Amino acid sequence: MTVPAPRSPALTSSSVGAGGGPPRLNDAPADVILRRLELTVRRRLDGLLQGNHIGLVPGPGSEAGESRVYHPGDDVRRMDWPVTARTTVPHVRETVADRELEAWVVVDLSPSLDFGTAACEKRDLAVAGLSAVVYLTTHGGNRVGALVTTGQQVIRIPARAGRAAADRLIRTVIETPRAEQGRRGDLAATLEMLRRPPRRRGLAVVVSDFLGDASWERPLRALATRHEVLAIEVLDPRELSLPDVGLLTLVDPETGRTIEVQTGKKELREQFAAAAAEQRAEVAAGLRRSGAGHLQLRTDRDWLIDIIRYVGARRRGASGGARR
Repeated sequence: MTVPAPRSPALTSSSVGAGGGPPRLNDAPADVILRRLELTVRRRLDGLLQGNHIGLVPGPGSEAGESRVYHPGDDVRRMDWPVTARTTVPHVRETVADRELEAWVVVDLSPSLDFGTAACEKRDLAVAGLSAVVYLTTHGGNRVGALVTTGQQVIRIPARAGRAAADRLIRTVIETPRAEQGRRGDLAATLEMLRRPPRRRGLAVVVSDFLGDASWERPLRALATRHEVLAIEVLDPRELSLPDVGLLTLVDPETGRTIEVQTGKKELREQFAAAAAEQRAEVAAGLRRSGAGHLQLRTDRDWLIDIIRYVGARRRGASGGARR
């Protein structure tokens, strides 16, 4: 369904999203959406989530600091073996937060994201997650770049510092044309483009619904050996369960395949829910094996609250990646 644009660029209730949803990309011009995202992130998240120099993903830097005694849950890759050998007590090496961070974001805008049955489309949520990463990272000379894959093309946005560069990056993603149905995005190939050639250590963020095969796991694991990696998974509730609405026609936007199902059958709905839960569990397990942090955003929840909860959990050391 096509939503008509408002008559004027003024913000409306539909353009800011409903029920905690992000701005809807089809409801207002790109500049209006951009300003709304910036105000939302900077007013509600900036300051609350800031760490030393990394806002969205508080964690260790790459500069070596002092050693301390090992505690259960510490990253074993930071073991200080010389000190451990001298003292016979396990120690880990603390690190100092990087003052100039280079962050790269892989944004999956394949046709499967042009779908949503709650407050917004998954595409809107993907852009909102990107904006949180960009605006919370562009401090103190940090540079942010992006690779945008649509299934038809891959758009490369160089990593640059400053507010103007951040605005251009997000505007470019907002204005990226939707791919035709029947096109399947290649997330694994895009991750390989980010991994090669090797870049300086920094932050890598992947925004996707992670549908389809799990070919992305191997390049993501290789990426995590050098960078701090965060995976932002975008979901819609209808991908987890079917409503009881009788005969329903389903279309796979990435293959064009169409199938009709009778949702009035309770057994069918239960089978669908079980298969969907298994698929999401496999995605979560693959992200854990890759060593990536896992932030899940849903179209029927407040995306800002989900981000705050995720960062709070990481700071408490309760979750947020395999290393925890």
